[in-house]
Amino acid sequence: MNIYGKILKLFGWSVTVSVPDYPKAIICVAPHTSNWDFILGKLAYAAVGRHGGFLMKESWFFWPLGPIFRAIGGVPVPRRKKNYSLVQLLIERFRKEPRLVLAITPEGTRKPTARWHTGFLEISRRADVPLILAAIDFGTKQVLIEKQFRPTGDNEADIREIKKYYSRFTGKKPDNFITD
Repeated sequence: MNIYGKILKLFGWSVTVSVPDYPKAIICVAPHTSNWDFILGKLAYAAVGRHGGFLMKESWFFWPLGPIFRAIGGVPVPRRKKNYSLVQLLIERFRKEPRLVLAITPEGTRKPTARWHTGFLEISRRADVPLILAAIDFGTKQVLIEKQFRPTGDNEADIREIKKYYSRFTGKKPDNFITD
């Protein structure tokens, strides 16, 4: 067990991974109700010897955090730029780079929202990269990276199916996680 796994174990967390270590993949991570989700997710993925990047709103990329976040795989997400397609940018990046694994939270916020973003589905489908569903379950203190999902192109139906999968998990702030 590496240092990351020891840290998680010290705090009572376990990690279960049953999907391959793809060179390219999108990891859909939910519930996302706390900043602790980021820390637990990074520790869990490193605990199994894997490296993945993540999307985070660009306002977090100020000095001195910006260089640190970029160094550990952070991709800033602009919130207010018009004529900017993050989806298209990431599709092109997946096509160019030999190895790219990115964690994306479909809720896009830690606040309660029933409206989940669908860009991760488009990126997975159009860049032809696997979509992995990962859960950070505060109810059981488990990080589970165990399900693969194939987007169909019907984003509404796909989101319903993904929410159904995640409905059994508990966020740090349970009232902030909406799957219905």
